[in-house]
Amino acid sequence: MFDTMTITKVGGALCGALLIFLLGNWGAESLYHIGGGHGDEEHAAGYMIEVESGDAEADEPEEEMDVTAILAAGDPGAGARVFNKCKACHKLEEGENATGPYLYGVVGRPIDSVEGFGYSGALEAQGADHWTPETLFAFLENPRNWAPGTTMTFAGLRKPEDRADLIAYLSTIGG
Repeated sequence: MFDTMTITKVGGALCGALLIFLLGNWGAESLYHIGGGHGDEEHAAGYMIEVESGDAEADEPEEEMDVTAILAAGDPGAGARVFNKCKACHKLEEGENATGPYLYGVVGRPIDSVEGFGYSGALEAQGADHWTPETLFAFLENPRNWAPGTTMTFAGLRKPEDRADLIAYLSTIGG
């Protein structure tokens, strides 16, 4: 089928291709490598941007948010659209737990009170007794910061209006 010379040529071609690949990789690494610490600071990629210290805006305290006014402006219709981010893990039907507890009647409900759902205990450690609109507003901004150790992996709703809309929508569900 194949003679010895053909097998030798194929083996030599494979070894040659491997050698070219390894040498090419080594050459590219040495040409394009920019360093990686260990005293090679002169090769570091990036630019230093000097900023004046004493920025006038940084010295002023942040403006306090009027949570009551934001919650009063919440739109249940817009909150139904925001709920689309929640429905992968939560259901609105009473007693229908999913990855997270059901949210039927959540506004005003005691914290960690859904039967049959295994809570992590992080919510109880916050000292709040009930899911008031203000408590939900704070929690929904960043659940993991508000309740360290919670198993809820949702990153949160950064826009205060989205949180207020969602709370207005959840207020219309049950309870």
